[in-house]
Amino acid sequence: MNLQNAITDVPGIKVGHADDPEALTGCTVVLCEGGAVGGVDQRGGAPGTRETDLLRPMHQVQKAHAVLLAGGSVFGLEAASGVVRYLEERGVGYDVQVAKVPIVPAAILFDLAIGQVDVRPDASMGYAACQAASREPPAEGNAGAGMGATAGKILGMAGAMKSGIGTASADLGGGAVVGAIVAVNPLGDVVDPTTGSILAGARPAKVGPIHIGGEGPLVKTLEVMRGMLGRTALHFASRGNTVIGVVATDARLTKEQANKVAQMAQDGIARAVRPAHTMFDGDTIFALSTGRKKVDVSVVGAYAAEVVAQAIVRAVLTAEAAGGLPAARDIKNSGILPGKN
Repeated sequence: MNLQNAITDVPGIKVGHADDPEALTGCTVVLCEGGAVGGVDQRGGAPGTRETDLLRPMHQVQKAHAVLLAGGSVFGLEAASGVVRYLEERGVGYDVQVAKVPIVPAAILFDLAIGQVDVRPDASMGYAACQAASREPPAEGNAGAGMGATAGKILGMAGAMKSGIGTASADLGGGAVVGAIVAVNPLGDVVDPTTGSILAGARPAKVGPIHIGGEGPLVKTLEVMRGMLGRTALHFASRGNTVIGVVATDARLTKEQANKVAQMAQDGIARAVRPAHTMFDGDTIFALSTGRKKVDVSVVGAYAAEVVAQAIVRAVLTAEAAGGLPAARDIKNSGILPGKN
């Protein structure tokens, strides 16, 4: 199978970004206008979401028509209204006889501490993201919901690094594929799942009266969190963090199976982010099934975790410095390699 290593390798999936590079915020829409069986798994302690209950088992609606990922904290949920309007204009939605109601679950990340705090994704930006949606591989790094994403905020924004959005896909065999797109905005460090090397994370910074540093350009978040030093750092740590994303497949899934795939896909966050799913993160993964190819749900879920981890790594490796924060490429160019976690 000839894949472009993007979620748009999945038939029936389009992706569009809309963003403001000056305000450092934006949104990303994953369109499935033909409808896709949906699921969701939410593990972080500080989520910001919309319409997630509809995707859970024991609820009537079976399919979603789009998923929105946005910056702007809770204000960014407004962008979903623009997606709803776009779909309604095209007659896409759940048929309630008197109208067709578009089902658009959404999740947001906190990017208000970088760029302009009073500029957030709104309905017009959500609509623009739909207009930009295509089957082409979406832009990565500083784009869409990743425009204001950052990583490594245990010491606050002064020690953070620029992150972004990434995508990846995998061949499931038999002509089926699974893909992911993830906006990466964690409290913790992003690591290479294979080597454990920190790719983007906390940099030395002053936390209250204490300067916390290390031998290299990065500070290991897990080590900082231990003992009295960790309690001090957590007091000053950013409260606005999360990893949000969508996995999609053309394998045939029931609603219960889609939720299982979303659950397994969260393991990709745990492989690439340390620590993951903290009380300061709102980690949320959606799952969409657009096709009718027969693949065991365990296979789909296993590879969903793989592509989520790959997408997270791509998000930080393709990000560029912005808002006064360096990106992973800047550390590599300095000739200093991050230490192992």
